[in-house]
Amino acid sequence: MDRRSAPDGSAAAPRAAARPRGPVSRSLIAAGIFAAAVLPAWMLGDAAENWTGLSLLDWIVTCVLSGAAVYVLAPHGSYRRRDAVLGVVPFYGWYLISVLSWRIALLPLRDWEPRQDELWRARWLTGDLIGYWRTDPLPPPSPRRAGAAVRSGSAPRAGRPTR
Repeated sequence: MDRRSAPDGSAAAPRAAARPRGPVSRSLIAAGIFAAAVLPAWMLGDAAENWTGLSLLDWIVTCVLSGAAVYVLAPHGSYRRRDAVLGVVPFYGWYLISVLSWRIALLPLRDWEPRQDELWRARWLTGDLIGYWRTDPLPPPSPRRAGAAVRSGSAPRAGRPTR
């Protein structure tokens, strides 16, 4: 069955282009992402403090889990995973989570410029969507045989040269 056809065999309608979310819906989505990333850390930190009586342990658990949230969210919001180290810093990690939540709430469109290492797969949109970027997903890795080494064009098994 063709990927573009519906399950009943009829041709499916073409997929509509993504439209940017309004400020209210984007804010609600960002608040939900922020709450899902930060509230469990706060609750586990409070529980750790109640179990042990160490208030410092509350901060340690909260900050480590905030860093883990930055680690998970970072690639989707044009940050690097190594920025999770900064996510461990008190208050700054929550700021990073809020920025990442705001950015992720607009996906698949982007209203921020891509990093230098993302430019090869990003494109600037025009028309009604001027001012937005779109980044295509990474291509799947090419399949290789197990144990097969990469060969250059001058290897003995290469095809014959063409004119």
